[in-house]
Amino acid sequence: MLVLGIESSCDETGIALYDTEKGLLGHTLHSQVKLHSFYGGVVPELASRDHIKYIIPLIDQLLKDNSISINLIDSIAYTAGPGLSGALLVGSSLAEALAYSLNIPSIPVHHLEGHLLAPMLEDDKPSFPFVALLVSGGHTQLIDVKGIGQYKILGDTLDDAAGEAFDKTAKLLGLGYPGGSALSELADKGNAKYDLPRPLFHTHGLDFSFSGLKTAVLTLVKKQPNLTLAVKANIAFSFQESITDVLVKKSIQALKQTSYNNIVISGGVGANKKLREKLITQSKSENFRAYFPKLEFCTDNGAMIALAGALRAHLSSKNDYKFSVQPRWKLSEIESNF
Repeated sequence: MLVLGIESSCDETGIALYDTEKGLLGHTLHSQVKLHSFYGGVVPELASRDHIKYIIPLIDQLLKDNSISINLIDSIAYTAGPGLSGALLVGSSLAEALAYSLNIPSIPVHHLEGHLLAPMLEDDKPSFPFVALLVSGGHTQLIDVKGIGQYKILGDTLDDAAGEAFDKTAKLLGLGYPGGSALSELADKGNAKYDLPRPLFHTHGLDFSFSGLKTAVLTLVKKQPNLTLAVKANIAFSFQESITDVLVKKSIQALKQTSYNNIVISGGVGANKKLREKLITQSKSENFRAYFPKLEFCTDNGAMIALAGALRAHLSSKNDYKFSVQPRWKLSEIESNF
């Protein structure tokens, strides 16, 4: 089965082709970072217009690059939520219209399901069941994944997600938008001069809270008589150490609670080098396997949506071509036959 995947939940237009026998055939991505950086954050109306501008040319180019006729597509998977309403509508309306014109099934996909299944794009795939650490701009969750559509939230963020904390801290340090990756690069030049809090680190629960850490950074920045590059690097280093320590400890707690020995790490913060290093190191001493998607599949992309659609096809394909986007949609609300 050949699946066309469409991702348009926020500020990236992602298109991909996934073959259930051959795997990922190709994918392409248009990022809106330059468009939104001027405003210091995503502007929803501009995001929607940019998706409209690029989504069809990206599909045409991907089909051309892979010498595949659009008539050979067997189904179309698209992100139905969560995300920005206007951005989601661009992808979902095109997907349903295209599926209708080709008389093939459409497959609505939960954006976070795409992220947690992304490591299955690799040759070395995790097997069910496993724990998923989903760390992105708006979500920080630990999930018990028993199978496709079988998800139980073990821990969630109580306030700022890890990605939000990275971006807000980067802004405090004057690193611009988006600042998560810039902060990580700066942290490589710093050392552990400052002792920042590790929220909920000593609790037995699996929930996360990073607003206090962000506030501690704000207080620290204000105390500096001269915010030099070296000082910024040390703050970035200390911040990254704090947040990754919490993520790693909670992840190990989740593995012990479920008695699983596989964990998947995905989402934008899943690309963080320090987080990956710590989890790999701990996996050797704690006897578990850590699975990561390639860096290009940590951010929003069409490949993860095409894959999720292919894995979910027997559960959620439909032919009525009606659609409704769900800007707010909890992963735990997914039903196996929605």
